[in-house]
Amino acid sequence: MRRKTRIPPPPLPQRDGVDPVRVRLPFGQEWATVRDHLVARLAAGDGVIDGMLEAGLIVGADGRPLARDTAYVPGMYVWFHRALPDEVRVPYPVEVVYRDEHIVVADKPHFLATTPRGRHVAETALARLRRDLDIPTLTAAHRLDRLTAGLVLFTVRPEERGTYQSLFRDRRVTKEYEAVAPYNPEVPLPTTVHSRIVKERGVMTAREVPGEPNAVSRIELLEHRAGRGRYRLLPRTGQTHQLRVHMDKLGLPILGDPLYPVVTGPVPAGDFRRPLQLLARMLEFTDPVTGRAHRFVSGRLLQAWSAYDAWAG
Repeated sequence: MRRKTRIPPPPLPQRDGVDPVRVRLPFGQEWATVRDHLVARLAAGDGVIDGMLEAGLIVGADGRPLARDTAYVPGMYVWFHRALPDEVRVPYPVEVVYRDEHIVVADKPHFLATTPRGRHVAETALARLRRDLDIPTLTAAHRLDRLTAGLVLFTVRPEERGTYQSLFRDRRVTKEYEAVAPYNPEVPLPTTVHSRIVKERGVMTAREVPGEPNAVSRIELLEHRAGRGRYRLLPRTGQTHQLRVHMDKLGLPILGDPLYPVVTGPVPAGDFRRPLQLLARMLEFTDPVTGRAHRFVSGRLLQAWSAYDAWAG
């Protein structure tokens, strides 16, 4: 059995708050050079890898640029910075709610991704906070959907990241969300929804399937007016799109949702109209490192409740 190799620290600095890409050359494959493997694996386009090698942009663990003829060594690590996509800036700030030497709690706006992924890289909450706070080691302990606003916990020290992530894995964080959706007096509330949700890679929507429930949400009505309700959502599990799926299941789809009940998205970059009316309102937990009891509350308002005409228009 092959021993787990310790991952060496990245030899390249972050760029715009974004980590360099790390590639480990796999065992069991035969390539003459690192260049040949990267061309086949990354599908970056004709001449792209060659151009990066010639410019010294692909480096080994020692930080030295690799040559075009560098031999392929299974298990070897190489690093490079990918070309950043053109991104439309999300014109809303990331508010820092709390900060100490261990964690940062931020209030993320709608339309801003939590961490770099796909076409959202430098224009993410993580990259912004790394730049603004000058904390290159900052990492997200969990994620919110790009379209969902609200509280996100970030860790400062790499060696403590797993400890804070375990809070979410072991369900030792109390999370409370708020949503605006249609009001229907025939839907009995409060209620707890149980179902099995699956999200397949490459498919935009999650779906409910038969089987043992893996998603549990408590739904409460806070108030209603003009055919709209303001709801408190208390997820007991953390499946992708869980709250959106469960609200739709009740016949109360969250206002501004481009996926449920009908797929109209993805929301184009730069379209900041009618944000999804879902907010991660509260996070409560006991800090596993300091032992402090924390309770954080977002100060954001859901526009479809506070100023419906402006949201709808």
